[in-house]
Order: sequence, then C-alpha cells, then structure tokens
Amino acid sequence: MREDPHTGTPTHAPVGWPPRNRRELLVKTLWIGVWLVFLSSPVEDLVGGGHSTGATVAGAAGLTVFVGVYLTLVFRNMGRPFAPRVVLTLGGVLGVLAPVLAYTLGSAWLGLFVYLSVAWGATLPLRAAYWAIPASAVAMYLIGLRTDENEARGLVVLVLLIGFAMTGVGQLVRTTIALRKARATVAQLAANEERLRLARDLHDLLGHSLSLITLKSELAGRMLPDHPDKAAQQVADIEQVSRQALVDVREAVTGYRRPRLAAELAGAQVALTAAGVEAEAPAEPDLDGVGEDAESALAWALREAITNVVRHSGADRCVIRLLRRQTLDGPVLELSVEDNGSGGSGTGPGNGLTGLTERLEKAGGALEAGRSRHGFRLLARVPAKSAADVGSGA
Repeated sequence: MREDPHTGTPTHAPVGWPPRNRRELLVKTLWIGVWLVFLSSPVEDLVGGGHSTGATVAGAAGLTVFVGVYLTLVFRNMGRPFAPRVVLTLGGVLGVLAPVLAYTLGSAWLGLFVYLSVAWGATLPLRAAYWAIPASAVAMYLIGLRTDENEARGLVVLVLLIGFAMTGVGQLVRTTIALRKARATVAQLAANEERLRLARDLHDLLGHSLSLITLKSELAGRMLPDHPDKAAQQVADIEQVSRQALVDVREAVTGYRRPRLAAELAGAQVALTAAGVEAEAPAEPDLDGVGEDAESALAWALREAITNVVRHSGADRCVIRLLRRQTLDGPVLELSVEDNGSGGSGTGPGNGLTGLTERLEKAGGALEAGRSRHGFRLLARVPAKSAADVGSGA
C-alpha cells in the first residue's frame, strides 16, 4: 500500500481490508470490474440477434443477475466477507446460472464458468473449493460437447488454473482478516495489562502513604484539644508523607510517558510497511551502557523521523541503523534514519527537529538532519558507556 506524501491518504486499500474512503472504493471496484471485459462474448451474442425476443430478454436478465451476484460476492470478500451460509447461497446462484445460460444460449456463454471458478476459488473454504473448481470445469466441458467442443477444451485449463490461483488469494484475504482481528485483540489485551499495571503501581505507591496520612490525621484530631504541640508534629509528618507521595507519583508518571527504543522500532516497522515504504530496521537494539534519558531521546528522535518519512518525504524506502562509535568525546550510540524521498518542503528545521535537538542536548547527545546522497537522513547520537565501564559498574 502506497501513501500520498501530501495528504497522507493511501492510494489503495490492501487485500483483506475494506475500503475506507471513496478513492479506495473506486480503486477496488475498478480492480474487480476490469475483468468483466471478458463478458463481451455473451453481450455480443445477445446484441447479434441470434435468439428470439424471449430468449434475449431472459439471457440479459440472467447475465445481469450473474454479474451482480459475482461482484457482490467477490467485492465483499476483499474486505468484510459474508457469513458462510450467505457465501454458499450466492455461490450456488452462480453455480446454477452459469450452466443454465451456457446450455440454453450457446458456446458464447461458456466464459461464465471462468467467473464461476474465480468466485468459488476466492470465497469458498479450501476443502470445498478443491472439489467445486474441478466440478465447474467438468460441467463446462460437458455443456461444450453439445455446443462447441473446441471452445470448451480451450477453457478447461483456464477454469482450473484461475480457480486454483484464486484459492491462494482467498486464503490471503482470510489470513489478513484473521491477523487484523488478532492485532486488535493483542492491542486490547496490552491496554488491559497496562491498566492493571498502572492500578498495581498506584496502589503500591499510594496505598501505604494514604493509610499513613489517614492514621496521622486521626491522631492529630484527637491530640488537637489537649496536646497542640504533638498535633502540630503529626501535621508536619502528614505534610512530609504527602510530599514524598507526590514525588513518587511524578516519577511513576514520568516512567510511563518515557518511550522505549525497542517499542519505537517495532512501531516504525509497522508504520512504514502500512505506508508502502520498504523498511530495513534492526530487530533488537543493543542498549548496554545507555541511560534511560538517552534511550528516551533516541526513541523520540526515531518517532519524529518516521513521522516525517510517512507524511512528508514521498519515499518508498527507509533504512534504520543503530551503530556504536568511538568519538573524541567517548563512545556513542548512533541512530541513523535515511530515506530516498524529498525530505519535505520546508526550508528550515521545524518545531519537531528543534524539540529533538533540545532533548538530545539534555541527554548529552546531538542531532544532525539534512540531505544525503540517497535522499534525507536524520542522525541522532547519545553517549554510551564502554563495555568495560558497564562490566565494572562505573
């Protein structure tokens, strides 16, 4: 799937996904409808006047129903498939119309079996399709013996080949839909797990502090009439505990908001692939000796770079590299994101790059961004301890 670099709108929907806008609907309709050009033989047969008026009207009505059912069945299968019962019903309608029309109106209608094979191969379960496709080829050949055996013999191989080829497309669609559902399930489970973790952490952080504040508040209330000095001490303790609880909560929230480089790499791979950009990225980052602030700065840099590639660059290839280098200032971990696009239309650094520069400088790193030999490159560096320093606990 390619994405428009100016509007961010996909130019077509991937197989197994329903169209999300009018452009995707039009593209998908054209992709399926262009194959209807092979129905020219039945149309010419009807227009040619070789049949009676009743046969012509019945043939036109049958062809219209056949095409409508075919388009409905195949088009829906490419995004939101019908229930199995509906698929079998519509496939059965095609399976009745094709032989009836070909038998009654002549050899010009044998091409309907090609569309029947396509529909059955793309929509039926594999086991059913493996029986239905050869059956359609046999039925077509038997009808062709009555009308035009040479025509039927030439179409047998096409019916078999295109039918079994479409079983692969149907399996791809089903796999894509299953993966889409699995991804949504995984995302939901991850969100639930994160909520549970947040609840556990907040309970651990605040449970003791709030219990202590409650206890000391009760003590201060009982001491206040007769022992104001002791009550004041309890209030001071309450203030100290509440301040510490506030610090703990701020540290916890900061940890939740800090992006992780491994997660950003995985997200970058998904985002680039979805945008039709060929991605090359390391599987797991080596973060030995890299502090949390430095890792967070690299993660923000990667997120900003991938956003620019997807939205503004117009690139079709992006290479992400993580390298350790030895510089005059010591060892560094270097993140490089290079694409073959235009690099956007801006004439200077935007707010995103300015903010990244400030983040990296706070972590002791640096940022470079600009045109490269192949397109546009963003280079972010953060300090990294050497292996000896990490091993010695320096």
